[in-house]
Amino acid sequence: MSPSGTDEGVDGLLRELAPRVVGVLTRRFGDFCAAEDAVQEALLAAAVQWPEQGVPDNPRGWLIQVAARRMAEQVRGEQARRRREEAVAARTPADRLTAPAADEDGAGDRDDSLTLLFLCCHPVLPPAAAVALTLRSVGGLTTGEIARAFLVPEPTMGQRISRAKQRIRASGVAFRMPAPDELPRRLNLVLHVLYLIFNEGYAAGAGPELQRVDLSLEAIRLARALHSAVPESSEAAGLLALMLLTHARSAARTGPDGELVPLAEQDRGRWDAAAIAEGIGLVTAALPRGPVGPFQVQAAIAAVHDEAATADGTDWPQILALYGVLARLSDSPVVALNRAVAAAMVDGPETGLELLAALEADGRLAGNHRFYAARAHLRELAGQTDTALADYRAAAARTASLPEQHYLRLRAARLATAPAPAEPAGPAPAGPAAAD
Repeated sequence: MSPSGTDEGVDGLLRELAPRVVGVLTRRFGDFCAAEDAVQEALLAAAVQWPEQGVPDNPRGWLIQVAARRMAEQVRGEQARRRREEAVAARTPADRLTAPAADEDGAGDRDDSLTLLFLCCHPVLPPAAAVALTLRSVGGLTTGEIARAFLVPEPTMGQRISRAKQRIRASGVAFRMPAPDELPRRLNLVLHVLYLIFNEGYAAGAGPELQRVDLSLEAIRLARALHSAVPESSEAAGLLALMLLTHARSAARTGPDGELVPLAEQDRGRWDAAAIAEGIGLVTAALPRGPVGPFQVQAAIAAVHDEAATADGTDWPQILALYGVLARLSDSPVVALNRAVAAAMVDGPETGLELLAALEADGRLAGNHRFYAARAHLRELAGQTDTALADYRAAAARTASLPEQHYLRLRAARLATAPAPAEPAGPAPAGPAAAD
C-alpha cells in the first residue's frame, strides 16, 4: 500500500475508478445491476480502509477483486442465482468470479466508462432516472449525495435508482456501445442528461442555495470525458464549452450571504479566465467543423457574454442573431424567452414585450417563474411600474429557490418605493432571465 492520502484525494480517486470497475464487471459477467451493487459496496469499503491503511498499489484491481467477491456471494444464494438466470441465459460459474482477472495487472486493460454512460442514459429510462443512475454509476456519487443534491429523502432517491436499474435489466439491453446508425440519437440523449445535471448544479431548482458547485463540476468532468472519447462530435465539444463558459461566472453569481447577483452587476474580475479561454477555444474549433447544433450555439452566446469587459459592452446584436439561429435549431420556449430579452436589449423593451406576449399565448411557459421575471424586467425598463411590480411578485411566488425568491421580492420592494420615471427607460443590461 502507498502512504495514506487525504480523504478528499481518496474520494476523487474512487469517483474516477467507479465507472471503470462497474464496466469491467458488467462486461465480464453481463449483469449491470449486480455489478453496480457490488461496486458500491467495494467503494464503501475503500472509503473506510484506504484513508487509514493507505491506497493500494493497484487500486483498480483491489476494487475489482472486492466487488467480484461480493458478486460471488450473491451468486451463491438462490435468489441471486435466479436474478442472474433471468438476465442472462448462461454465465460464468460463481467459483470463477473470484479468480484473478485477466486485466487486473494491465493486460487487456480497457475503460468501459463511455459504454456505461450510454447504458445509464438509455432511452428506456425517463430523464430523472437517467440523471440519478448516471451520477451513481458513472459519477461515483453515493445515493445520499445525489438525494441531497436534488433535495429529496435518501430512501426516495434509492428507490428511483433501484427502479432505473430494474428497467435496464427488464429491457435486456446489452452492455455495448450503440451501433453506428444508432449512435447520433443515443449521443444526443447522453448530452441531454449531462446538460440536465449541469443545470441543476448551476441553478438549483429549489432550496436555500442558488447553485450546487459540486454537481456542476461533476457534469463538467463527465462532459470532458465524453468529449475525449468522441472528439469528432462537435456537439460534445459544444456542451463542454457551454459548461465551462457558464460555470466560469459561478464565483461572482452570489454575494457574501449567498444572495443572487445578476449578470449585469457581477464583478467580472472574479470570473474564471482559464475556463473562459478553454471554452472559447473549444467552441471556436467546433463551429467550423459542423454540423452546428444547439449546444454549440448556446456556447457561442455564453462566449459573447464572457468576452464583454463590462455589461454595457455586451454585443447584444450578435447575441440576438445567435438566438435566431438557436430558435431555428431548437423549438424551445426557454430559447424564445431569452431571445425576447435579447431583442429588448437591441430594439427596446416594447419589442421584447411583444415577443413575450406571443410566447404567453403559446402556453408552454404557463406558470414558469422565469417568464414572469423576464416580463417584469422588461416592463420595468418600459416604465410600466404597476404591471412590473405584479410580475416580480408572481415570479417570486412561483420559484422554489430561496435566493431567487429573495432577489425578486427585493426588486419588487425597490420598485414599489421608487419614484415614477419621467419617461420610459432605454435598453439596459439584461436581468436574471436573460443569460444568468
